[in-house]
Amino acid sequence: MAKLTIHALGRKLLETRGERGVREVAHEIGISAATLSRMERGHVPDLNTFGKVCRWLHIDAGEVLGLESQETHTRPMAMVHFRKDHAINPQTAQALAQLILAAQRALVLSESEKRTAG
Repeated sequence: MAKLTIHALGRKLLETRGERGVREVAHEIGISAATLSRMERGHVPDLNTFGKVCRWLHIDAGEVLGLESQETHTRPMAMVHFRKDHAINPQTAQALAQLILAAQRALVLSESEKRTAG
C-alpha cells in the first residue's frame, strides 16, 4: 500500500470531520482545536497527538510513516541477541530467548484480538 503522507493525513482529517466543527472533533480525538486545525493544514504533530489522530481515523500509523504493517509480518518481530559473554550459560540464554519470543507472540495475539473485538 502506498505511503500516506502527512499532508494527505491532514486532508483525510478534514474530509472525515466533514461538516462537524473543529472543536467538537478535537474534543472527540482528545486534542486541542488549534492542533487539529494545524494538522488539517499539513503541520506535523507530536507523537502522542499523531497516535490519537491515527486511532480516531482507524488507520495504521505505519502507513503514514512508510512502515510495513505488523499484520503483514509472517514471523515474530522480536529478536533476541546475547553478546558473547561467559557470564550467562547457553541454556539460560536459550530459556530467556524463548521467554522473550513467547511474550512477543502473546502481545501480538492480544493486539489481534483487540482489533477483531473492536
